Amino acid sequence: MSESPRTPAAPLLDNVLDELGRDIIAGVLPEGKTFTLQDLSNRFDISRTVAREAMRALEQLGLVSSSRRVGITVRPRSSWAAFDQAVIDWRLASPSERRSQLRSLSQLRSGVEPQAARLAAAHGTDEQREELVTLARRMRELGESGEGSSLEFLEADVRFHALLLEASGNEMFAALAPSMLSMLHGRTRYGLQPDEPAAVALSAHEQLARAIAEGDEEGAEQQSRALLTEASQIFISDF
Repeated sequence: MSESPRTPAAPLLDNVLDELGRDIIAGVLPEGKTFTLQDLSNRFDISRTVAREAMRALEQLGLVSSSRRVGITVRPRSSWAAFDQAVIDWRLASPSERRSQLRSLSQLRSGVEPQAARLAAAHGTDEQREELVTLARRMRELGESGEGSSLEFLEADVRFHALLLEASGNEMFAALAPSMLSMLHGRTRYGLQPDEPAAVALSAHEQLARAIAEGDEEGAEQQSRALLTEASQIFISDF
Protein backbone atom coordinates (compact mmCIF):
# COMPACT_ATOMS: atom_id res chain seq x y z
CA MET A 1 0.00 0.00 0.00
CA SER A 2 1.25 3.50 -0.70
CA GLU A 3 2.24 5.57 2.29
CA SER A 4 0.05 8.50 3.29
CA PRO A 5 -0.04 10.91 6.23
CA ARG A 6 -1.26 8.97 9.26
CA THR A 7 -4.43 10.10 10.96
CA PRO A 8 -5.51 9.39 14.54
CA ALA A 9 -7.72 6.58 13.17
CA ALA A 10 -4.90 4.92 11.21
CA PRO A 11 -3.46 2.82 14.08
CA LEU A 12 -6.95 1.58 14.94
CA LEU A 13 -7.64 0.70 11.31
CA ASP A 14 -4.29 -1.09 11.05
CA ASN A 15 -5.09 -3.19 14.14
CA VAL A 16 -8.54 -4.12 12.86
CA LEU A 17 -7.20 -4.97 9.42
CA ASP A 18 -4.36 -7.05 10.87
CA GLU A 19 -6.69 -9.11 13.06
CA LEU A 20 -9.20 -9.69 10.28
CA GLY A 21 -6.48 -10.56 7.80
CA ARG A 22 -4.95 -13.10 10.17
CA ASP A 23 -8.36 -14.64 10.88
CA ILE A 24 -9.16 -15.04 7.20
CA ILE A 25 -5.74 -16.45 6.29
CA ALA A 26 -5.84 -18.88 9.23
CA GLY A 27 -9.36 -20.05 8.39
CA VAL A 28 -10.94 -18.67 11.56
CA LEU A 29 -13.15 -16.80 9.10
CA PRO A 30 -13.43 -19.51 6.40
CA GLU A 31 -14.16 -19.15 2.72
CA GLY A 32 -17.80 -18.26 2.18
CA LYS A 33 -18.27 -16.82 5.65
CA THR A 34 -20.43 -13.68 5.56
CA PHE A 35 -20.67 -10.74 7.93
CA THR A 36 -21.71 -7.10 7.86
CA LEU A 37 -20.22 -3.71 8.61
CA GLN A 38 -22.33 -3.71 11.77
CA ASP A 39 -20.75 -7.02 12.80
CA LEU A 40 -17.31 -5.41 12.45
CA SER A 41 -18.45 -2.34 14.36
CA ASN A 42 -19.72 -4.50 17.21
CA ARG A 43 -16.70 -6.82 17.31
CA PHE A 44 -14.07 -4.10 17.39
CA ASP A 45 -16.12 -1.29 18.91
CA ILE A 46 -15.41 0.93 15.91
CA SER A 47 -17.42 3.32 13.78
CA ARG A 48 -18.97 2.18 10.52
CA THR A 49 -16.53 4.50 8.76
CA VAL A 50 -13.53 2.57 10.13
CA ALA A 51 -15.30 -0.73 9.46
CA ARG A 52 -15.90 0.33 5.85
CA GLU A 53 -12.23 1.29 5.40
CA ALA A 54 -11.16 -2.12 6.73
CA MET A 55 -13.56 -3.83 4.34
CA ARG A 56 -12.21 -1.85 1.38
CA ALA A 57 -8.62 -2.71 2.31
CA LEU A 58 -9.50 -6.41 2.53
CA GLU A 59 -11.25 -6.19 -0.83
CA GLN A 60 -8.10 -4.75 -2.41
CA LEU A 61 -6.15 -7.72 -1.03
CA GLY A 62 -8.67 -10.15 -2.52
CA LEU A 63 -9.66 -11.52 0.89
CA VAL A 64 -13.31 -10.46 0.79
CA SER A 65 -15.99 -9.21 -1.58
CA SER A 66 -19.01 -7.13 -0.70
CA SER A 67 -22.52 -6.66 -1.99
CA ARG A 68 -25.56 -4.88 -0.63
CA ARG A 69 -27.69 -8.00 -0.50
CA VAL A 70 -25.20 -10.40 1.04
CA GLY A 71 -22.82 -8.15 2.94
CA ILE A 72 -19.12 -9.07 3.18
CA THR A 73 -18.06 -12.54 2.02
CA VAL A 74 -14.69 -14.22 2.60
CA ARG A 75 -13.15 -15.13 -0.75
CA PRO A 76 -11.17 -18.29 -1.65
CA ARG A 77 -7.39 -18.53 -1.45
CA SER A 78 -7.13 -18.29 -5.24
CA SER A 79 -8.28 -14.67 -5.08
CA TRP A 80 -5.72 -13.51 -2.49
CA ALA A 81 -3.14 -10.92 -3.58
CA ALA A 82 -0.28 -13.40 -3.37
CA PHE A 83 2.52 -10.84 -3.73
CA ASP A 84 1.16 -8.32 -1.24
CA GLN A 85 3.45 -8.10 1.78
CA ALA A 86 0.55 -8.12 4.25
CA VAL A 87 -0.82 -11.38 2.81
CA ILE A 88 2.64 -12.97 2.86
CA ASP A 89 3.19 -11.90 6.48
CA TRP A 90 -0.21 -13.19 7.57
CA ARG A 91 0.43 -16.53 5.90
CA LEU A 92 3.83 -16.83 7.56
CA ALA A 93 2.24 -16.00 10.92
CA SER A 94 -0.33 -18.78 10.52
CA PRO A 95 0.92 -22.25 11.56
CA SER A 96 -1.45 -23.83 9.05
CA GLU A 97 -0.21 -21.64 6.18
CA ARG A 98 3.46 -21.20 7.03
CA ARG A 99 4.83 -24.29 5.32
CA SER A 100 2.89 -23.66 2.13
CA GLN A 101 3.98 -20.02 2.01
CA LEU A 102 7.64 -20.87 2.60
CA ARG A 103 7.50 -23.52 -0.10
CA SER A 104 5.96 -21.08 -2.59
CA LEU A 105 8.60 -18.46 -1.82
CA SER A 106 11.35 -21.07 -2.17
CA GLN A 107 10.03 -22.15 -5.57
CA LEU A 108 9.75 -18.53 -6.70
CA ARG A 109 13.38 -17.90 -5.76
CA SER A 110 14.48 -21.04 -7.59
CA GLY A 111 12.80 -19.78 -10.74
CA VAL A 112 14.23 -16.26 -10.61
CA GLU A 113 17.56 -16.08 -8.80
CA PRO A 114 19.66 -18.29 -11.10
CA GLN A 115 18.80 -16.10 -14.09
CA ALA A 116 19.39 -12.99 -11.97
CA ALA A 117 22.80 -14.37 -10.98
CA ARG A 118 23.74 -14.89 -14.64
CA LEU A 119 22.71 -11.32 -15.43
CA ALA A 120 24.54 -9.97 -12.39
CA ALA A 121 27.74 -11.60 -13.62
CA ALA A 122 27.25 -9.84 -16.94
CA HIS A 123 25.99 -6.46 -15.79
CA GLY A 124 26.85 -5.95 -12.12
CA THR A 125 28.96 -2.93 -11.21
CA ASP A 126 32.34 -3.24 -9.53
CA GLU A 127 30.80 -1.90 -6.32
CA GLN A 128 28.02 -4.50 -6.39
CA ARG A 129 30.45 -7.33 -7.08
CA GLU A 130 32.71 -6.25 -4.24
CA GLU A 131 29.82 -5.95 -1.80
CA LEU A 132 28.54 -9.42 -2.67
CA VAL A 133 31.94 -10.92 -1.88
CA THR A 134 32.09 -8.98 1.39
CA LEU A 135 28.59 -10.05 2.41
CA ALA A 136 29.29 -13.71 1.67
CA ARG A 137 32.46 -13.52 3.76
CA ARG A 138 30.56 -11.88 6.61
CA MET A 139 27.88 -14.56 6.51
CA ARG A 140 30.55 -17.24 6.85
CA GLU A 141 32.07 -15.46 9.84
CA LEU A 142 28.72 -15.16 11.57
CA GLY A 143 27.62 -18.68 10.69
CA GLU A 144 30.82 -20.26 11.96
CA SER A 145 30.44 -18.26 15.18
CA GLY A 146 27.02 -19.80 15.85
CA GLU A 147 25.13 -16.63 14.93
CA GLY A 148 23.24 -17.98 11.94
CA SER A 149 19.88 -17.15 13.50
CA SER A 150 20.94 -13.65 14.55
CA LEU A 151 19.53 -10.43 13.20
CA GLU A 152 22.97 -9.52 11.86
CA PHE A 153 23.16 -12.73 9.82
CA LEU A 154 19.61 -12.17 8.53
CA GLU A 155 20.46 -8.62 7.46
CA ALA A 156 23.55 -9.81 5.59
CA ASP A 157 21.65 -12.67 3.94
CA VAL A 158 18.77 -10.45 2.84
CA ARG A 159 21.14 -7.79 1.56
CA PHE A 160 23.13 -10.40 -0.39
CA HIS A 161 20.12 -11.72 -2.27
CA ALA A 162 18.48 -8.31 -2.74
CA LEU A 163 21.75 -6.99 -4.16
CA LEU A 164 22.03 -9.98 -6.48
CA LEU A 165 18.59 -9.17 -7.90
CA GLU A 166 19.48 -5.49 -8.16
CA ALA A 167 22.80 -6.26 -9.86
CA SER A 168 20.96 -8.22 -12.56
CA GLY A 169 19.90 -4.90 -14.06
CA ASN A 170 16.36 -6.26 -14.44
CA GLU A 171 14.05 -3.89 -12.58
CA MET A 172 11.29 -6.49 -12.41
CA PHE A 173 13.59 -8.98 -10.69
CA ALA A 174 14.62 -6.28 -8.22
CA ALA A 175 10.97 -5.46 -7.53
CA LEU A 176 10.38 -9.08 -6.47
CA ALA A 177 12.97 -8.86 -3.69
CA PRO A 178 10.62 -7.90 -0.80
CA SER A 179 8.26 -10.77 -1.59
CA MET A 180 10.87 -13.43 -2.30
CA LEU A 181 13.11 -12.56 0.62
CA SER A 182 10.22 -12.79 3.07
CA MET A 183 11.26 -16.44 3.17
CA LEU A 184 14.50 -15.48 4.91
CA HIS A 185 12.69 -13.27 7.39
CA GLY A 186 10.14 -16.01 8.05
CA ARG A 187 12.75 -18.69 8.69
CA THR A 188 14.46 -16.52 11.29
CA ARG A 189 11.29 -15.12 12.88
CA TYR A 190 9.74 -18.54 13.41
CA GLY A 191 12.83 -20.38 14.60
CA LEU A 192 13.59 -22.31 11.42
CA GLN A 193 17.03 -20.81 10.78
CA PRO A 194 19.85 -22.78 12.49
CA ASP A 195 22.42 -21.08 14.70
CA GLU A 196 25.10 -22.87 12.69
CA PRO A 197 24.15 -22.94 8.99
CA ALA A 198 25.45 -25.85 6.94
CA ALA A 199 29.01 -25.27 5.80
CA VAL A 200 28.00 -26.12 2.23
CA ALA A 201 25.44 -23.30 2.25
CA LEU A 202 27.99 -20.77 3.48
CA SER A 203 30.49 -21.93 0.85
CA ALA A 204 27.82 -21.73 -1.86
CA HIS A 205 27.26 -18.04 -1.10
CA GLU A 206 30.99 -17.38 -1.40
CA GLN A 207 31.31 -19.34 -4.63
CA LEU A 208 28.30 -17.54 -6.10
CA ALA A 209 29.71 -14.14 -5.14
CA ARG A 210 33.09 -15.08 -6.63
CA ALA A 211 31.54 -16.21 -9.92
CA ILE A 212 29.65 -12.92 -10.21
CA ALA A 213 32.77 -10.94 -9.33
CA GLU A 214 34.70 -12.77 -12.06
CA GLY A 215 31.99 -12.20 -14.65
CA ASP A 216 31.42 -15.94 -15.00
CA GLU A 217 27.82 -16.02 -16.21
CA GLU A 218 27.51 -19.79 -16.52
CA GLY A 219 29.25 -20.36 -13.20
CA ALA A 220 27.07 -17.80 -11.43
CA GLU A 221 23.88 -19.45 -12.66
CA GLN A 222 25.15 -22.91 -11.68
CA GLN A 223 26.26 -21.74 -8.24
CA SER A 224 22.91 -20.05 -7.66
CA ARG A 225 21.07 -23.24 -8.55
CA ALA A 226 23.33 -25.24 -6.24
CA LEU A 227 22.75 -22.80 -3.40
CA LEU A 228 18.98 -22.86 -3.81
CA THR A 229 18.94 -26.64 -4.07
CA GLU A 230 20.83 -26.84 -0.79
CA ALA A 231 18.50 -24.30 0.80
CA SER A 232 15.49 -26.26 -0.44
CA GLN A 233 16.81 -29.50 1.08
CA ILE A 234 17.41 -27.79 4.40
CA PHE A 235 13.92 -26.29 4.24
CA ILE A 236 12.32 -29.68 3.64
CA SER A 237 14.27 -31.21 6.54
CA ASP A 238 12.92 -28.51 8.87
CA PHE A 239 9.46 -30.00 8.52
